[in-house]
Amino acid sequence: MTLPGRATPAGTAAFAAASKAAAGHFRATQEQLQLSSLGIGTYLGRDDAETDGLYRDAVVRALTSGINVIDTAINYRHQRSERAVGAALKACGLSREQIFVATKGGFLAFDGARPRDPHAWLEQTLFAHGLATPREVAAGCHCMTRRFLADQIDRSRANLGVETIDLYYLHNPETQLGAVSREEFLARLRGAFEALEEACAAGKIASYGAATWNGLRIGEDEAEYLSLARLLECAREAGGPRHHFRGLQLPFNLEMDEAATLRNQRDSRNREATLLEAASEAGLVVLASASVLQGRLTRQLPQPVREKLKGLASDAQRALQFVRSTPGITTALVGMKSPAHVDENAALARVPPLRDR
Repeated sequence: MTLPGRATPAGTAAFAAASKAAAGHFRATQEQLQLSSLGIGTYLGRDDAETDGLYRDAVVRALTSGINVIDTAINYRHQRSERAVGAALKACGLSREQIFVATKGGFLAFDGARPRDPHAWLEQTLFAHGLATPREVAAGCHCMTRRFLADQIDRSRANLGVETIDLYYLHNPETQLGAVSREEFLARLRGAFEALEEACAAGKIASYGAATWNGLRIGEDEAEYLSLARLLECAREAGGPRHHFRGLQLPFNLEMDEAATLRNQRDSRNREATLLEAASEAGLVVLASASVLQGRLTRQLPQPVREKLKGLASDAQRALQFVRSTPGITTALVGMKSPAHVDENAALARVPPLRDR
């Protein structure tokens, strides 16, 4: 069964009201959706049925604990993470309109497990069906042709069991810059955004954006650098002034704070700006990945950091509090597979972010 609809202002407002969360836990988007300041991620883990079940149960528990943002990707655990999220959406008992679901496409995604012969799989799955040519696959793992993305969106919708994906990211597009010129990259990016605008028009996705690792947090002179202004320019070229580019995802945490400190972007007046300043001016949501740096920031934080983030029960909560309290960050994402971790992290929903105290 496919769940109809998408996240709506009324649905997410109802979720926020029922959660009884502290002030500042929910943030309004440009479309007046109410998104929780914490989101559940589904990246790590084995590609087995046990991990599928852990993620399904963790997502359900998060949705009943004041978290309505779910982040996944088609290549996470060879499509199994999306399918676990889909199972949770059916089991949670909430309406589709209350939940914000984001996923990503760009990396080649095996089906359930790594095949014995990845090259043969590539020939049979990608090239034989005309989704891409060998030249259009960068670094042996990344593709963003219009045909490929259209196929991936339909696969993700089927995995998630939803009619419409709320936010669809082009996944680490900077991967292409190691294989093609910047001019060719921008041409490919415009083509990808045209495909995503078509998916918006068809109701398959509600909006799109870019999820990056290096591109938005490095200097302009580096090979993988991405300019937010150029991304938005490509979106306008693809969709006009009413384009559907709405969100960004990038690492942000106590150790990787470049989005708030490095002035590597330009605002609308061509002035130097941080990524968070430029994104805020453009009205974009920003979801922070690696909020606890894959667990490294959940223990043994320096004492001065603990003092500045006092009143919390654990280093994991302190690390998340830092991220969700940073101006310009909409949601701090954290991977969660156990009930104890969900409960520990979701307890922050009852604590105001630092700037709201």
